[in-house]
Amino acid sequence: MEHVSIDLWAANLESSVQDLQTWLAALEARVAQTAARGGHMLVLPEFACAQWLNFAPADMAEADTLGWLFECGQISLDAIAIISANYGVSILAGTIPFAAGPVDGIATYFNRAWLITPDGARHSQDKLSLTPLEAQGAGGITVHGESINVIEWNGLRIAMIICLDSEFTDLWSRLGTLDLDLVIIPAKTDMITGYNRVFGCARARAIELQTVVCVLGAVGVPFGAALTDSGVGGASVFTPCDIGVSLDGIHAAIAPQTAAMMTDHVLVAVDIPVGACRRLRNGHAEAEVCPARWDAGHLIVNDPASPKLVA
Repeated sequence: MEHVSIDLWAANLESSVQDLQTWLAALEARVAQTAARGGHMLVLPEFACAQWLNFAPADMAEADTLGWLFECGQISLDAIAIISANYGVSILAGTIPFAAGPVDGIATYFNRAWLITPDGARHSQDKLSLTPLEAQGAGGITVHGESINVIEWNGLRIAMIICLDSEFTDLWSRLGTLDLDLVIIPAKTDMITGYNRVFGCARARAIELQTVVCVLGAVGVPFGAALTDSGVGGASVFTPCDIGVSLDGIHAAIAPQTAAMMTDHVLVAVDIPVGACRRLRNGHAEAEVCPARWDAGHLIVNDPASPKLVA
């Protein structure tokens, strides 16, 4: 593909949802809009499934939250696959807890992103690093993933990186060797500082890897008080900052959205230039600079604090 069009839904987690069928109907309406615009994919943020907690059993223990979301996810993924097939639109359904197997007799869960395509394929990516809340077992026991999954989608090489994972340089150094056309980051950040870290890293890596990075964050928290909640969402599509692609490296963006704004926006990113980025990255087009193909392996580090030179 030379260009791709993607809708990024900065879903408001404070929206009231009556039941799973109502949630799926709202998703289908969004997918229909994406299809009508000629879009190829609709992306939801990390833990968009938290909206389901509106109809969770009133007596559900907090420790059972991830297990209950996992059970709802098994039902919803089948329905989402049907929606994707009916409209010819791929759906990145945010993240949903997925059973990882018991540890010492206790159920554990991955924080797993799902990309469902019209041909029925289901691609997944587990979050690789945990936030303090996840590590402390909030809502159940979350475990981290162990692999990076490269997905072939419409002739493009893509990867999904979940929220906090986007902040780690060593991970991006691995991604930089994979010739990726598109990196998608579903996120949920609790404060503007987290938003700035995730979105700032995404913009830098688009320049560094000479590829397209789409990043999307949810707005608010379930059962929140919109006027005081600090959860900030938004959406951006970043590209290399090069005269052949973009003067500022921002293909499309909406400003940070606080819970107090009570927004539920979709960023419509049309004609994202994945082909032009691919040619820059692989040396098939003249680029101002070529960071994606530079290797620091030949450097010697001279450090007086080290007992010897580190190669």
